[in-house]
Amino acid sequence: MLSIKVLGYLAGFFTTIAFVPQVYRTLKTKSAKDISVHMFAIFTAGVFLWIIYGIMLNELPLIISNCIILALSLTQVILKIKYDRAAAK
Repeated sequence: MLSIKVLGYLAGFFTTIAFVPQVYRTLKTKSAKDISVHMFAIFTAGVFLWIIYGIMLNELPLIISNCIILALSLTQVILKIKYDRAAAK
């Protein structure tokens, strides 16, 4: 039987890697025109709260996966701002 921790790590793995193709595509094309900075900003705030929640529960799968997701999400926001400014010039 699958343990709860393994399930948590698997869920964290899949939700984390879901962001990799978008960040990669943005870096490759140097364009984020179809990305909503507002959605990513709200999402990033939610991920930060998940990290706090994970810390309060001492749940490593929540903490690790959401820290990685936070880094990827912040990267996407930064790329969005950078490439939108470059396109506006």
